[in-house]
Amino acid sequence: MMNIYPWLIVIHILSSTVLFGTGLGTAFQMWLTHRSGNVASIATVARNVVIADFLFTAPTVVLQPATGILLVWWDGIDPLSPWLVTVYFLYLVAGACWLPVVWLQIKIRDIAVDSAATGRPLPAPYLRYMRLWFILGCPAFTAVMVIFWLMVNKPNF
Repeated sequence: MMNIYPWLIVIHILSSTVLFGTGLGTAFQMWLTHRSGNVASIATVARNVVIADFLFTAPTVVLQPATGILLVWWDGIDPLSPWLVTVYFLYLVAGACWLPVVWLQIKIRDIAVDSAATGRPLPAPYLRYMRLWFILGCPAFTAVMVIFWLMVNKPNF
């Protein structure tokens, strides 16, 4: 029988990389394109960001806890150790920010596509959605960074 433990580690690390990289990369593109004010570009980038979230982010959101739970069990780590409980909490914080961000990105995409097609400027709801999208990204990004630190250091606190 093949030892799946090394594969679990690889999948866990790669999925965390995809989760973080997709999040950071799409946020960077979305924000810079928003700042350009080019409605057609905003529509294109927002469309691609929504696609990237469904193709890359959503699967890794499932893979992370699934592989993490298996690794905790396999390694015999106390699943209620304080550093892991902190990881669970921060993962929930990031998820609680990400879910509305997905909805906001869909609304932003739809508004930008409509504005680009009709030649109208972006309406006020677009700016409100972008502001909230940016605000929600800050705690999500911070939570993921702290999770990375906790996973590497596994502190006894």
